Amino acid sequence: MRRTKEQSEQTRRQIVAAARRVFARRGVTRSTLDHVAVAARVTRGAIYWHFDNKLALFEAMRELVSLPLVDRIDFALLNDTHPDPLVAIETFLRDLVASIEIDRATRQTFEITLLKCEYVDEFEPQLKRQVQRCQELLAKLTQTYSRAQRAGILRRNLTPEVAALETCVFTTGLFRLYLIDRTSALIRERVGPLIAAHVEGRRA
Repeated sequence: MRRTKEQSEQTRRQIVAAARRVFARRGVTRSTLDHVAVAARVTRGAIYWHFDNKLALFEAMRELVSLPLVDRIDFALLNDTHPDPLVAIETFLRDLVASIEIDRATRQTFEITLLKCEYVDEFEPQLKRQVQRCQELLAKLTQTYSRAQRAGILRRNLTPEVAALETCVFTTGLFRLYLIDRTSALIRERVGPLIAAHVEGRRA
């Protein structure tokens, strides 16, 4: 019985990994479950055993990357023992970019969700999910900038709420430009200095 459960979970992971490759290559709209079945070397029935439809498969692929990132965000930003909250934010941003550089699955998932998915029809509610995730990040950044304010290192004319929103906007634009800059002609070679300048611009 245990072996059967392990095999089932292995098949599920195999399907999710295949979906990620197919979505990255064809885009979500032009991908079908038949394409995924061929890439995963399973039957269409095996996919339906684990997932109700393409949307459920898309969500599983996204969460496989999103949930570990949420844990990393919590560790980086909610650790109130860091002596300099602004350094904590800079380190957090650098680590996010590094996760895209180093991990292929993370990079492909961000490419799919940001560049290769049309959020229409059954996928339209996914936009609300993205807004919710941004709101969660915004709240954690606001807490961190509030610590910086209490420490006297946040710029006086800047509230923690505005600073956090600026960093959310900066991060979203940075990720999108990074992903489309495949030849490193635009920002890939300048990501470190850009992040440093963004955070330093908030410092008193």
